[in-house]
Amino acid sequence: MDKKIIFTAAIFGMFAIILGAFGAHALKNVLSIEELSTFETGVKYQMYHALFLLFIGTINKLSQKTMKTIYYLVVFGIFSFSGSIYLLATNNITAFDFRIIGFATPIGGVLLILAWAVLLFNIVNKKS
Repeated sequence: MDKKIIFTAAIFGMFAIILGAFGAHALKNVLSIEELSTFETGVKYQMYHALFLLFIGTINKLSQKTMKTIYYLVVFGIFSFSGSIYLLATNNITAFDFRIIGFATPIGGVLLILAWAVLLFNIVNKKS
């Protein structure tokens, strides 16, 4: 599980950099300042949680079950939160109206919060 978590962290981190560069260079002439800022929010949260996964994958204070729970919360959280933000921010340059998936953003946010809560709960309740 540790290798899978670190691998996923590396993939999310790499794509956060790629999407950040794409937003800063390719999208800056086609999106408004507000849309670019929204896109950037998705990139930031993706990178924050890639680093979070990297941390989870390299510490040895958590059980495999806890690591797996955090892993899936973060993966689904990133896809729901950052993924929906990317689509919503670029909505005006696509033929499809992505506002119908707007509900996914807060769901993804809750999943990311839950991942941190699981870490907190397990660290606080861990017997030394």
